[in-house]
Amino acid sequence: MSLKSYKTLELQHPADWVLQVRLNRPFASNAFNTAMAEELTDCFEYLATLPEHTRVVVLTGKGTRAFCAGGDLKERHGMSDEAWFAQHRQYERMVRAILGCPLPIIAAVNGAAFGGGCELVAAVDFAFAARSATFAQTETRLGIMPGAGGTQCLPRAIGTRRAQELILSGRRFTAEEAESWGLVNAVYEPAELLPNTLNMASTIALNAPIAVRQAKLAVNRGMDMSLANGLGLEIEAYNRLVPTSDRREGISSFNERRDPKFTGE
Repeated sequence: MSLKSYKTLELQHPADWVLQVRLNRPFASNAFNTAMAEELTDCFEYLATLPEHTRVVVLTGKGTRAFCAGGDLKERHGMSDEAWFAQHRQYERMVRAILGCPLPIIAAVNGAAFGGGCELVAAVDFAFAARSATFAQTETRLGIMPGAGGTQCLPRAIGTRRAQELILSGRRFTAEEAESWGLVNAVYEPAELLPNTLNMASTIALNAPIAVRQAKLAVNRGMDMSLANGLGLEIEAYNRLVPTSDRREGISSFNERRDPKFTGE
């Protein structure tokens, strides 16, 4: 992948097949303004085209203070209703681009994830957090409500009753609480967060990429179906893999007692 240059994002390949997307507005606690929302949309819509050198995405924030503080309220101060609606349409497009990305996305939550930042964590496939990270859905304290997937993704991640508590109260919660409820998969010391996240990303990236994408599709779409329909979707996704070169390589490498070399074909 020829890495694009953005004003509010830093992109790099820290390992083979792994793309790191770092929110880069540390002076504003990595809050997303209109420009960042536009750039995240562009980035993840491009990733939906399956670029040649990316199989897994790691999403994190610049610095140690914040992963993402949500929408930039200084930019929003004094906005007309029309301007607010126009900006929020971009936020809606941004979260749909993330949710619609066929590649696995892992969040490395390095600091505060408030409002839209917490919604980003709920929107990715799974997340790890630094022990110092804090979370909150703060919108009801500001006269609004989650509008970037929070009312849909958070209940799916942690259950309806817990999500109602957090969304309606706006209270902060810790990384340990986020782990115990299922919003994040593991909690690490800050210095260990990114290495452990990248290690998991590399583990996934070594697997057959079509198989990984089909498995992600089956899990995500199947969650909104009955069990019977979900099982049908699973078989459709499975059957897509049978004629692939990667399926043949996987079986051959097992029988030949060697590591597989998957090509995504």
